[in-house]
Amino acid sequence: MSQPRIRLLALGGTIATQPGTQGMKQGLGGDDLVRMVPGLDTVADVTAETISRTGSGNLTLDAVYALAARIEALATARDVDGVVVTQGTDTLEETAFLLDLLLDVDIPVVMTAAMRNTGMVSHDGPGNVLAAARVAAAPWARANDVGVLVALLDHVHAAFDVAKTETSRIDAFRSPATGPVATLVEDRVVQLMRPVRDWKQTLRTAIGASPAARLGGAAAPVALLWLSLGEQGALIDAVLADARHLGFGGVVLGAMGGGHVPELLVERLTALSQRLPVVVASRTGAGPLLRRTYEGTGSEIALRAAGLIYAGRLPPLKARLLLDLLLRAGAGRATIAAVFDACG
Repeated sequence: MSQPRIRLLALGGTIATQPGTQGMKQGLGGDDLVRMVPGLDTVADVTAETISRTGSGNLTLDAVYALAARIEALATARDVDGVVVTQGTDTLEETAFLLDLLLDVDIPVVMTAAMRNTGMVSHDGPGNVLAAARVAAAPWARANDVGVLVALLDHVHAAFDVAKTETSRIDAFRSPATGPVATLVEDRVVQLMRPVRDWKQTLRTAIGASPAARLGGAAAPVALLWLSLGEQGALIDAVLADARHLGFGGVVLGAMGGGHVPELLVERLTALSQRLPVVVASRTGAGPLLRRTYEGTGSEIALRAAGLIYAGRLPPLKARLLLDLLLRAGAGRATIAAVFDACG
């Protein structure tokens, strides 16, 4: 029996670093990563491409759009049975979710990375690549069925739910609201649950399938404004005062709790929402936003009635990516609201 054909697409990150003069530096490519994994050839026929050699903080949205287009080209040509993407951990949850938004492919797409660099005794990169290849070879893991997956430390997470929750611990990645989709035991990938994907169909109805190639390129950015104790709203004032809204096409608020803002900001946020889409997401990072629990000026009931859009279960970082995609697609306010409503 022939082995599954897996393509590893390498973007850089800690997993691909090597010693420099003062610390670790970028440098390893996809072929280097394949060579460092003992037993990888017993799991799949793995070939590699080096897409970039950079820290994940340097990636751009358009670079991820181009990556999605490359994955779709591989799937359309039937050149591979699965894809593994390696990158740095700093923005991995964002890249994974953006790929999940963009891709329509009937093969597994699995992201992985490393928390410990190649100069450390217990470097986790090789084990994570091996685990990701096992997941990418699993028939149930097709992206059209379960979405883009993230395999780290023998756990498999859905892109919608995964978050980096520590700066440097080896177990930094978790899915706070749901737990992992699967776990790796011995040489098996054991599925634990099936992610809810209703939101993806709503998105596809709104913008069409396979948007990566169509919607890459320049777009008005989305502002991400984090609200905190004693917030006075100077940044909101600046966006309101500028005729071009500082170049922003929309705003995501990292709001408090279940979707609340300080009362002194409500009038300005209401005015802003009449000019730009303003999406409310919880700064807590997990859990559905409230719909009709609290009344009062800064409550979810009042803000929804004022025209602010609520992000469902999406945290601010991911809500920003979805709003950016919808704006690139030219979606109107009602469509944007409907798509976010489908997210929980």
